[in-house]
Amino acid sequence: MEDRKPKKQLNPFIRFSSIAIQMGLTIWLGSQLGSWLDVKFDNQEQLYYKIVTLCAVFIAIFSVIRQVINLTNKD
Repeated sequence: MEDRKPKKQLNPFIRFSSIAIQMGLTIWLGSQLGSWLDVKFDNQEQLYYKIVTLCAVFIAIFSVIRQVINLTNKD
């Protein structure tokens, strides 16, 4: 029979730091996509930048909330 060892948990600091990095990266990529769309479609008011960045913020917040709920339920 195999001796099952419990999985080693990551340090909470590392887990929450990775969530913060993921949130920042999501928002940054959204802003870059919005800027690219403004240039591609010659939009002077930066409408695509504002809309896509705002959507990226909502997606990032939703993702963080879901991950934190999952982490707290596992502990």
